[in-house]
Amino acid sequence: MSDRPSIYISVDSQSEIAIKKIVDKIISSGKLSRQDHTLLLSQAFADGLINDRVRRQVNRILDQIQTGQLKLIDW
Repeated sequence: MSDRPSIYISVDSQSEIAIKKIVDKIISSGKLSRQDHTLLLSQAFADGLINDRVRRQVNRILDQIQTGQLKLIDW
């Protein structure tokens, strides 16, 4: 083995990929429904732990809510 850094990037888990897709859909629509919220949380906690990548995705949603760029609907 050499001491050179690996050229491979770690692959996201299936739940992380699903979470990113959900977050992207929510942000692009500008709306967060109760159903979206439930789906996002069920995926986020599917592995039992929330890692930094998942936390960043959830924070994207929270940032959008705080800045008024995301509307909460069907609550």
